[in-house]
Amino acid sequence: MANESLQLNLGSLRSAMALTLHTHHASRIWHGRAASDGKPGIIGLNGFLSIMNKLKRGAEQDDPYSDWWMLRIEDKIIDTRTRLQTLREQVDQALADVPAALSLGENLNVQPVKLPLFVNAQLGFMAVYLLADYDDLARRLILAHHTALIDRSTLERWLNEGGHALRSLFSLAQQYRYSGACRDDFAANNAAAREAREKFGELPQEVLEGTRRSRFAPPISRRSSRNTPAPESNVVDEPADRAEDAGDASEDASPDEEASA
Repeated sequence: MANESLQLNLGSLRSAMALTLHTHHASRIWHGRAASDGKPGIIGLNGFLSIMNKLKRGAEQDDPYSDWWMLRIEDKIIDTRTRLQTLREQVDQALADVPAALSLGENLNVQPVKLPLFVNAQLGFMAVYLLADYDDLARRLILAHHTALIDRSTLERWLNEGGHALRSLFSLAQQYRYSGACRDDFAANNAAAREAREKFGELPQEVLEGTRRSRFAPPISRRSSRNTPAPESNVVDEPADRAEDAGDASEDASPDEEASA
């Protein structure tokens, strides 16, 4: 009928996403490493993404500590990007020494791995971009070593520096915990706020007031603190206090195992 109202039952938007990796070095950073044989576990990008999803939900629930952690992680991501960019400039300089008469193609894996992505947080996507950059950096480093533009020690040092920058980011995220308190609790200085301060320390005033938040912080869903459910546990298999100390222990495969002729 002409006057009959049309009801549209729209669902959520979805986009199929996948990350393609060409190097074992990037693949190991994606998966991390489980603790075994006396070796500490190392969190991977997949574990980091899970924590970022929970961190975003904590910020939605008006937990000021979640907002503070979003700011810290964002700053760390920017620092990691800068470190990878410095390495890229170094390998670009090495590859610039190729004679004009010689043409070098892309160093691509004949059978790359394609990983499906399920990311709900913008900070998670920023880390995915960093891993993609590291994969590209590793390909170029392996090519530079294969063509005698850098020696083995330089190859290993630069690969480890890039990998360490990413693992340092992931290790920082492991320290995040949802406080269970919201800003109304701090305004009332109730038991929930006092317990949060005792466990997690004081917050900068602008973060506590909500005037300083990450540029990717979600809108706050105002609700009573008594009815605010905690995000799922963000504990992962790898111990947070030992992942950073693991350093470059995950880089145990030969760097030129992927070199192409």
